[in-house]
Amino acid sequence: MRPDTLHRFFGGSPGHVILRLVVISFVVGIILSAIDLDLMGLVYWIEDVVRGIWNMGFDAIRRLGGYFLMGAVIVVPLWAIGRLLKIGRGEP
Repeated sequence: MRPDTLHRFFGGSPGHVILRLVVISFVVGIILSAIDLDLMGLVYWIEDVVRGIWNMGFDAIRRLGGYFLMGAVIVVPLWAIGRLLKIGRGEP
């Protein structure tokens, strides 16, 4: 991959983006810990979701699709607004 393609893919320099993701992940981890969520609880939740998909078939897929759509209603507009603001400032 050419450096400019990599830069465009990451939305900045790869090192900077990775560092920013590490910091944000650390902060989110602290917040999740503060509201009493832990890693194993998350792993068990994922296991329950996978088991639910296996046991309930397409009904679970419909439920997961609903979770996806609920999240996308928030995430996608925020992402689009952020990108538009960056483009408006002349940033890549």
